[in-house]
Amino acid sequence: MEQYDYRENIKSDIRDYIQEEGYKAADWDREELYEELYEALWADDGVTGNGSGSYTFNAWVAEENLCHNMDLLAEAFKEFGEDGVDILKKGAEACDVTIRCYLLGECLSKVLDDLYDGIEDSND
Repeated sequence: MEQYDYRENIKSDIRDYIQEEGYKAADWDREELYEELYEALWADDGVTGNGSGSYTFNAWVAEENLCHNMDLLAEAFKEFGEDGVDILKKGAEACDVTIRCYLLGECLSKVLDDLYDGIEDSND
């Protein structure tokens, strides 16, 4: 089984969301766009799954995503001040969502870096 790459998948979902919603980086201050998107994406089922409590809507797929990503889950528990027991009791989908929420800020920053770098490159 190949390790699921949370970062790449989250960045792809963020790019899709930005395109589908029609956000144009050139129309926004970077900080304002980050805040706007972070708030919207935190609860978006297509990016974090936090709105409904599931990104995959399938416990088996969520378990497969978690394989070989326990280090990320441990980091997320630490970041959120959790011992993990309550989330683990909720199952694989809750753990999957926890990792996605944990990585959201990092992934969003990288996507915005790419967008704003593209604007600068086109102005050169």
